[in-house]
Amino acid sequence: MGKIQEKFDLSGQVAVVTGGAGLLGQEFCQTLAEAGAKVLVADLNLAAAAQVASVLQMSGFTAQAVGVDVTQPDSTRQMAATAVELFDRLDILVCSAALDPKFDPDSQGKHSDTFEDYPLEAWNQALEVNLTGLFLCAQAASKPMLAQNHGVMVNICSTYGLVGPDQRIYERPGQPPRYKPVYYSVTKAGVLGLTHYLSTYYAGKNIRVNALTPGGVYNNHDELFTRNYSARTVLGRMARRDEMNGALLFLASDASSYMTGANLIVDGGWTAW
Repeated sequence: MGKIQEKFDLSGQVAVVTGGAGLLGQEFCQTLAEAGAKVLVADLNLAAAAQVASVLQMSGFTAQAVGVDVTQPDSTRQMAATAVELFDRLDILVCSAALDPKFDPDSQGKHSDTFEDYPLEAWNQALEVNLTGLFLCAQAASKPMLAQNHGVMVNICSTYGLVGPDQRIYERPGQPPRYKPVYYSVTKAGVLGLTHYLSTYYAGKNIRVNALTPGGVYNNHDELFTRNYSARTVLGRMARRDEMNGALLFLASDASSYMTGANLIVDGGWTAW
């Protein structure tokens, strides 16, 4: 193995991925396992997490599943403790768990709330999952990382944490307006703020904290949305689900050893216009 490949090698390291049963979470678990890490697949849906871990195990990788509610301190602490109990350490935390409002055939009527009438209950729930959840997971993971004098955190952001949503891409001819809700932009912008804070807070502690900002990932979206979204990108298409994996491995490994407090954008040029 050449020297550059060695920088991407995660052999002997332990990674926890929250939202590990999600669209990108599954990809991240597979990527980290292929790079040599032992992976703890953490998700609110324990059965789904167990399925992801089982697939990895059948491929010869070391993986286990754990159920976690990222909004509950005891649950996130138990998640970190499980990683240490099973694998003796915790080197990498990928915070991928989040509420992300989907625009699919089952979402009819779910995106009609204007900002003026957006429900406080929905706003508070999103803050709990997308921001408080990341805060609690980072708190829990930081303790074993401090004890071993090594750790990497990767927080998953969104282009809508950098720029406002183009609400036009959600429009449908002859249908009432639909909106990407306010909480998504605000919480993802908060992810960047927390990333900056943690990176400087852990200065001198050998804990690096960075963000990964994906653009839209194709997941059986309808033709009109796909066309509208793709027209807003420089590359003229949505991302494939595996196109965040290289960036994730870069941030999780020593290949990015001189990076902390940074935000790696992989959006097909969406924010370059």
